[in-house]
Amino acid sequence: MSEGKQSDGNIHEELSVEHHDPLIRSLHFLIRICVKFLAILMVLVIIMGVVDVCYVLYARLSAPPVLLLNVGDIFKIFGAFMVVLIAIEIFINIRLYLGSSTLPIKLVIGTALMAIARKVIVLDLQNTTSIYVFAIAAVVLALGIAYWLVGRTRQTSTGEESLQATDNPAAHRGH
Repeated sequence: MSEGKQSDGNIHEELSVEHHDPLIRSLHFLIRICVKFLAILMVLVIIMGVVDVCYVLYARLSAPPVLLLNVGDIFKIFGAFMVVLIAIEIFINIRLYLGSSTLPIKLVIGTALMAIARKVIVLDLQNTTSIYVFAIAAVVLALGIAYWLVGRTRQTSTGEESLQATDNPAAHRGH
């Protein structure tokens, strides 16, 4: 199913531009325009994020001692990188939302996993309570299980071919 072969109104039934009520049809059209505008804004955020990564890297490398980074500097740079990567994932979610007839659940969960991974990477354990660490662990565990279940559900819903591939360990060697 390619984007070029689908008409704009048939991509999302919940936002169909062919709805029988003219008011709802107009509102759906307006929402689709807003989603496209959000995609444009997200590209601007990504560009600003890349500029920020360059600035953080330059500022950390130019501060004394010049061209040397300490662990804190590296974590700040990693955090800046992760923010840009999360913004790119959100843009991909928006693009997929506009261009497909399916909700990209696995991608949304993966984006949430990336966001919580960023939080873990930049977490300052000296200033963090244990309950906060346990809460983050619970979120990571829940998202990991959800990601695994969605992947497993998609494998089993594609038919017997997927079931044979999961039952056959030799089938995993090619992937």
